[in-house]
Amino acid sequence: MVKIRLKRMGAKKAPFYRLVVADERCARDGKFIESIGYYDATTQPATVKIDADKALAWMGKGAQITDTVRNLFKKNGIMKQFAEAKTAK
Repeated sequence: MVKIRLKRMGAKKAPFYRLVVADERCARDGKFIESIGYYDATTQPATVKIDADKALAWMGKGAQITDTVRNLFKKNGIMKQFAEAKTAK
């Protein structure tokens, strides 16, 4: 199964995260299929950049999203776009 999840990057005690599409069997920081954005919680306010088109495409193909990524998508309006696209079919 394919998941959209966070991949931890950065130095010790200074993390930032990449949003990646990966096979669920791979390690958290292991290989991934595609990178679709990044999230840095250490800045004020938190920096979030997501390629919405890629995210919607992967979700349309059946990729599952983790709880943290779901919250980021909700804040950026991607979940709303996905729901609208789903009902428009």
